[in-house]
Amino acid sequence: MANEGRVAPARRRGLADEVADRIRDAIFSGAYAPGAQLREVELSEALDVSRGPVREALLRLEGEGLVRSAWHRGATVTALSAEDVAELDSLRGALERLAVERVVAEATDEDLALIEKAAELMGRAEDEYAMVQYDIAFHDAVYAAARHRRLEEAWRAIRSQVHLFLLTRVALSTDGYLAEIPDEHRELAAALRTRDAGGALELFAAHRHQAFVLLSDATE
Repeated sequence: MANEGRVAPARRRGLADEVADRIRDAIFSGAYAPGAQLREVELSEALDVSRGPVREALLRLEGEGLVRSAWHRGATVTALSAEDVAELDSLRGALERLAVERVVAEATDEDLALIEKAAELMGRAEDEYAMVQYDIAFHDAVYAAARHRRLEEAWRAIRSQVHLFLLTRVALSTDGYLAEIPDEHRELAAALRTRDAGGALELFAAHRHQAFVLLSDATE
């Protein structure tokens, strides 16, 4: 047969990607809080798709660390444990150290301008969920400016979990969050602009530490 051995079009895979995007966006917007159940039947009805793409989408989100599955509970939005918080913080710190060192050494003025723009955009956030999205976008710009492909891929591998980490942080307390976070990121961008690696690393570490302490106390 002429078509023998050919690969069929991956239509279902494309649909599963779209479904994963929709569920991810719903988690990041606060529609599904950590620990919330993600029922295949309800999701398929809400998204007007069959359960197959929903099941595939949930598996992908599980691979990102956003979803956890258990035979007796089904799929739920990941609720970070104390161990999760500690591991994410330490890994993020290791990646961020290299990123900051690379930005100081390799970033162009255009790269630094994009980081500064990302910091300025944070002033537009209308609520904590939007602020977290701007926060992640700022760090995207930092990793892009590092000009290290594998480092950026490593960041992408934990990016969704860091987003969840920050959402968990704002769920615990929003005192001063919307007012203070933009200024903190402007300071981070300014430190990179000076190309003072030591000073920038100190500021980035202090920035991470605040959220880590808050989540550590809550998950003990």
